[in-house]
Amino acid sequence: MAPEERVGTERLLQTFERRFLASRALRSFPWQSLEEELRGPSGSKLLLDLVQRTARHPLCVKHPPSGTYVRRFLSELIRKPSGDAVTLTESTAIVAHGTTGLVTWDAALYLAEWAVQNPAAFAHRTVLELGSGAGLTGLAICRTCHPRAFVFSDCHSRVLEQLRQNVALNGFSLEPDMTADPRHPAVTVAQLDWDVATDLQLSAFQPDVVIAADVLYCPDAVLSLVGLLRRLSGCRKEQQAPDVYVASTVRNPETPQLFTAQLGQAGIRWEVVPPHDRALFPYEEQWEVVILKLAL
Repeated sequence: MAPEERVGTERLLQTFERRFLASRALRSFPWQSLEEELRGPSGSKLLLDLVQRTARHPLCVKHPPSGTYVRRFLSELIRKPSGDAVTLTESTAIVAHGTTGLVTWDAALYLAEWAVQNPAAFAHRTVLELGSGAGLTGLAICRTCHPRAFVFSDCHSRVLEQLRQNVALNGFSLEPDMTADPRHPAVTVAQLDWDVATDLQLSAFQPDVVIAADVLYCPDAVLSLVGLLRRLSGCRKEQQAPDVYVASTVRNPETPQLFTAQLGQAGIRWEVVPPHDRALFPYEEQWEVVILKLAL
């Protein structure tokens, strides 16, 4: 990069940093100048630097700004390189309507980041998400990774209602439509109770990829998930087993230990996916987040 270009880039970063730390209105940011810079060969590095100077700034880590402000800023920022954004409705309570599925948890953010950085894992494939919650991970994959089809699933009626709202909010249709944008995957929202799902229901999904985030919250959930994965594998018959990615936040080490032990008993091999930089979203720093890739 030429010296004058570096000066221009640093000036742009300073402008974003100062306006973000002051919580200025998003419309006051120089978005057009940023788009022009992102088209250059150093666009990816600039995006990471920008996140470090704003949402990941030490002052913001120590004194977090409004969560709504940060999410709107990051949504606008993601829109610049991809040409689109993901918009969600969420509950403001951790537990609402008897479920924790109405908010986005850290592992969902972490898995969404990994997917955006590894789109080939999902491109032109059918993806089944278990325990979709608010839907951020799946919507990010639908926006950026070009799957052939995507199935959001959950068991709670209120979560399913919110999922349908978020899918529609982001321009995806749940009804077969021959005039739909061919760049969009076929999207489905399915009710799926892991303990009572029938083999017929599981066979209908026929996924190439299965994902789940922050679903290992108690021993019962671990046992239910492993049982479902075993039955899902059996439904594939002679077809190749799907790739499975499970992201979890390690709050209690005993829970992931139970999960890997149960996988071993079920004959399911697993490996840890190499970590990536937490570049796009704010996280609770005290918790480790990991992704396991399973071989059914």
